[in-house]
Amino acid sequence: MAAPTLMVVDDETELLSLLGEYFGRHGFRVLMARDAAAARAIVAADEPEVAVIDVHMPGEDGLSLARWLRVERPRLGIVMLSAASEAVDRIVGLEVGADDYVAKPFELRELLARVKGLLRRAQLVPPPAAATADVAPAGPEAGSPAGPAGRIAFGTCTLDLGTRRLFDARGAEVELTASELDLVLLFARNPGRPLNRDLIMERAHHRSWDVFDRSIDLRVMRLRRKVERTPEKPEVLRTVRGVGYMFVPAGIR
Repeated sequence: MAAPTLMVVDDETELLSLLGEYFGRHGFRVLMARDAAAARAIVAADEPEVAVIDVHMPGEDGLSLARWLRVERPRLGIVMLSAASEAVDRIVGLEVGADDYVAKPFELRELLARVKGLLRRAQLVPPPAAATADVAPAGPEAGSPAGPAGRIAFGTCTLDLGTRRLFDARGAEVELTASELDLVLLFARNPGRPLNRDLIMERAHHRSWDVFDRSIDLRVMRLRRKVERTPEKPEVLRTVRGVGYMFVPAGIR
């Protein structure tokens, strides 16, 4: 398997060098950029699988770059770096399409784990052995209303469980980020079952949730825009007050 390609965008030279060396030692091909313009040039010439982007950079900031990358490279995994005190940066970063965030200062091992998590969910690195979980396994046998060849209705779209792809009513593929795909698959495996935020974060994003973390809500909001007829009045991904969210297939409404 070819080494996965990581793009690191940060204006701090020392941090850029540190991350380049660290990820290089862990089997990554690392592309480094000191600003958004250099990152855009890299993307034009190469195909990174994951980008680690600092929010605060001179000139174009990381949020603007992340928004552009999400349009230009829908499948690119994006991890934002932000100061621990800047909660609004993390919220806006998720709103523009980032998959994850890490607060500065951070442990290198934590960042490595987040990046590997995105690659794993994109099937670019082998997944670890399946652990015993309290959620249903993947596939039609999990109780999902599967149609021909493992396809299920997911709001206005159709989810192909075999290829892990979502299609709109016209048959065009709906672009999903790695984190959005995780959510879709988790909900599809558990139709009609309320899932709390702790479980969603653990199973779909491989980390714990805290009461100040809005990332799950923001990701569900993004998904609703893609699968609901009226996102403001969701029928497919319903809020369960005091618990979390529930996928409601058409057949059990």
